[in-house]
Amino acid sequence: MSNKTPNFFVRLPYSVVVFFRYIFDGKFAGAVHLASDAKPAGDQSEATAAVVNTQPESALQLLSLLQQEARLIDFVQEDLTAFSDAEIGAVGRVVHAGCRKVLAEHFTLSPVSNAGEQSEITLERGFSAADYRLTGTLTGEPPFTGTLVHPGWRVTATNLPQLVKGHDLNILAPAEVEL
Repeated sequence: MSNKTPNFFVRLPYSVVVFFRYIFDGKFAGAVHLASDAKPAGDQSEATAAVVNTQPESALQLLSLLQQEARLIDFVQEDLTAFSDAEIGAVGRVVHAGCRKVLAEHFTLSPVSNAGEQSEITLERGFSAADYRLTGTLTGEPPFTGTLVHPGWRVTATNLPQLVKGHDLNILAPAEVEL
């Protein structure tokens, strides 16, 4: 493995992959949290999470679907300073509907916790750090009792379209030419 630091243009597509993997892969998100809480080199008091290399294909495919159905990339790349809140809101509804359609067609989602938002929950010893992110002041050992701020999301099924051999996934939306 090389110690060379990858340049910006190498890191950029991987950041998109990591972003979507963090959202849709609870185990990966847990590993990221463990890695971010890792002790400085030399302090091996706790085990560190193994880092897994990922491939960008699924993330690129998802970005392409979000662009196709919701024009998400167009919306995010647009400079919105010249538009009114009403105009942005109107476009936001279209983007929201398209994103919701993509999620409904390609993913089955379920909440991580079935408790209602703002309800009190207790996390017993051995709870999954991938399933629950603790915020606020953390002291002592589990069980931890707190207020559920957000129930979280888990992907229970994925149904992305099959890829055609030779399809360039780096083209998220082809340039359009009207004749």
